[in-house]
Amino acid sequence: MSLTAQQRAEKSAQAMWSGDGASTWLGMELEEVSEGYARLGLTVARHHTNGHKTCHGGISFSLADSCFAFACNSRNQSTVAQHAMVSYLKPAFEGDRLTAEAREISLTGRSGVYDVRVTDQKGDVIVEFRGMSRAVKGQLFDENIEDAGTG
Repeated sequence: MSLTAQQRAEKSAQAMWSGDGASTWLGMELEEVSEGYARLGLTVARHHTNGHKTCHGGISFSLADSCFAFACNSRNQSTVAQHAMVSYLKPAFEGDRLTAEAREISLTGRSGVYDVRVTDQKGDVIVEFRGMSRAVKGQLFDENIEDAGTG
């Protein structure tokens, strides 16, 4: 019995999350994943802020980048960032709840394009991020073993 696209996305996310020390250490939470899509959340804590008392750009970039990673790895094909660009549109502050949503824009061969929007709890856009991905050799989990256990 083969996996559905949703099952594959969820198992891919579980495999990635189990080894993702950076995202968990920063306080991110994986909220939802499906094929070509992911949503992560983060509550801005004191240690996420900079000298202006706003959320450090590296934190909001990391949230967007991690979300991008879960979206582009949702097909159980090992995929890495090729490059990314970010626009910081509005500051976030300690206590704000940030939500990143990544959506696949294009997937052609081994190359993908993903847009990630980071919003705060009011729905205001904090960051716009565009990531370009490249599939590499390997998978996140062995689907043959997974299939053997479900049949």
